Amino acid sequence: MQPLNYKNFKAGAIITLLFAAVLFTGVYVKGNIDLFLTLNSNLGVLADWFFRLVTNGGDGIMWAVMLFVLLYILKRKDALPLLISCFVFTTLFTQVCKYIIVPDEPRPIKAIPDTSLIHTVPGVELHTISSFPSGHTAAAFSFYLLLCLLLPKKSWLAVGAFCALLVAYSRIYLAQHFPVDLAAGMITALVSVLLSILIQKGFEKRRVPR
Repeated sequence: MQPLNYKNFKAGAIITLLFAAVLFTGVYVKGNIDLFLTLNSNLGVLADWFFRLVTNGGDGIMWAVMLFVLLYILKRKDALPLLISCFVFTTLFTQVCKYIIVPDEPRPIKAIPDTSLIHTVPGVELHTISSFPSGHTAAAFSFYLLLCLLLPKKSWLAVGAFCALLVAYSRIYLAQHFPVDLAAGMITALVSVLLSILIQKGFEKRRVPR
């Protein structure tokens, strides 16, 4: 049983908090809608295609990909409780917020009266409610923080943060979420992984011979 990389995780957690803090600050200073419209700028056809592809990094199917990576690439069967509990916590927190706590929270296409100001990407179905938090962002940053724990190399801190941030930004670029939704998704991911670490530690204690 290999130890988890808590040093990398702490650094990844700080990076995640910094990203969330920057977004929360931007929302406070500029306003949620104005910041969204600034970040939602049309970057061209290539960017449209790129972010349509990148946003899949936060899809639910990626949890199955993470399971495959854990078992067959990293060969870390011992970390199954960590992954499974993180999936449960991330899904539970995002779905409860979206459909119970703030079920009618409008998304950009519904919240902004003048929709001509919004850059939309052809072929992307625009959702109208259940905006808070961004589930794709929560999943992407959960994957990032989980791999901080599982990978030994320090280089993942920068590479993984960049990949997770691209997924998060894609939700604004595709006009699916506001900046505050992304920030909340990052916090959701961090809380979910922290709780999952406690679950993992509980399983590890049970494995220790007495």
